[in-house]
Amino acid sequence: MTPALLARLQEAQAAKRPVALLTRLPDGEQRLWPEDDLPAPLAEAADAALRDDEAGAVVLDGEKWFVHPHNPPVRLIVVGAVHVAQALVPMAVLLGLAVTVVDPRRAFATPDRFPGVSLSFDWPDEALAALAPDARSAVVTLTHDPKLDDPALDVALRSPCFYIGALGSRRTHAKRVARLQELGHGDGAIARIRAPVGLDIAAVTAPEIALSVLAEVVAARRGAALARRAGAAAPVTEAV
Repeated sequence: MTPALLARLQEAQAAKRPVALLTRLPDGEQRLWPEDDLPAPLAEAADAALRDDEAGAVVLDGEKWFVHPHNPPVRLIVVGAVHVAQALVPMAVLLGLAVTVVDPRRAFATPDRFPGVSLSFDWPDEALAALAPDARSAVVTLTHDPKLDDPALDVALRSPCFYIGALGSRRTHAKRVARLQELGHGDGAIARIRAPVGLDIAAVTAPEIALSVLAEVVAARRGAALARRAGAAAPVTEAV
């Protein structure tokens, strides 16, 4: 690897830009995607490697190229420094997720309760706007407070994040749906919200709920089929 290419790779990593390093195995020539122009088959292989987080080889005109993705960590943005979050965050860190806890209530969002992760004390809509959720981001709201959850969901629904989950009962979610519709979100957008949040494992305790949430995040990230909970609120206004 040349010093110039190494510097470009390090710059992309520092900026948390996903890039793929392609190496032509016969002679070691290298390209960095999407910064460098590539023939369509190589560009498609690079996109697939970034999407799947999986390195692999591709043959073009009889020459083998090795495609190595360099993705930033998958992010988990947790809105609400509550008991479920205290169980959720350490599990998420063990999974390699980059976690940010958002809560303007400084008495709850403390380093003692959430050691080793980023804390944001901004209002949730401001925090999420600054964090700019992308296709490698999951957003989970846990406060049960519309003043905190709704602004976060509003921003998340306007983003390409791969997972949105909201804690709360079916009745709570039905009311939430109505409020989000008033903010201009249609049925298709609101259907992105997993509510009640988490896989249906009959979770009761905070650690069990945290486990169900992370399992659903992983399933969404890996492209597993996620069936809607039986009886869960549909993405339309329901009688409350």
